[in-house]
Order: sequence, then C-alpha cells, then structure tokens
Amino acid sequence: MRKRVLVGMAALLLFFSLLMAQEIPAGVITAFKRGSSQELSKYMGDKVNLVLQGSSTNVDKQKATAVMQDFFTKNKVNGFTVNHQGKRDESSFVIGTLATTNGNFRVNCFLKKVQDKCLIHQIRIDKINE
Repeated sequence: MRKRVLVGMAALLLFFSLLMAQEIPAGVITAFKRGSSQELSKYMGDKVNLVLQGSSTNVDKQKATAVMQDFFTKNKVNGFTVNHQGKRDESSFVIGTLATTNGNFRVNCFLKKVQDKCLIHQIRIDKINE
C-alpha cells in the first residue's frame, strides 16, 4: 500500500514538473515590464521573426536584441500587462499590453521548446488605436 502511494506521488510530481516546464519563463514578462532588450535576449532563439508595426523581418539573436533596444528607446516602457498566455505541445505564447510614453502596444510573443528550454521565435508588436 505504501509503495503504491509513493509511486502515485512520484508520477504526480513528474506530471506537474513536465506541465510547468512549458510555461512562459517569468523573465520574458519581466523583460517586457522593464523594457529590457538584454533581458529579453536571454530567452531568444538563434533566429527570431520580428513583426513591428506590420513590418516583418527574420533576424539573428544579436540583431533582434538591437531592434528591440531601438524600439524600447523610442517607446519608454511604463508597464506590461499579461492579457492571455497558453501552451500547446512544444510551443507557448503570451499576449499582453505594453504601456509606453507613446501609447499602448499589443505584444504577441511566441516561444518554442528547444532542448528543454522555451525560446522566443517570434515577437509581434502592434500599436493599439485608442
């Protein structure tokens, strides 16, 4: 009986650890809240698709960091609110509102699981018409 309980608890623990492994890393949300491209770059994959104000470009991690730095410099961040997040299979996403000195932006950030890490493969930022 005791052995069955231990096996059940171990299985439950494994299930929850696998479930939590695909969550959005807290650092991604913190990076948007701070407007920190350096923090955000820690979670970027080798190639990132950036869609800023309808203009799409595929760049490497270094260029994506520079583009995001430029965006954050031009749009000083006042805060970031998560509106929705989720996951499916090997991918996850977060959708939020980025409050800046130049108005609010809708942020869609998509991540893929790569070698046990969730890495950003696309960031989409669009101005919200208020």
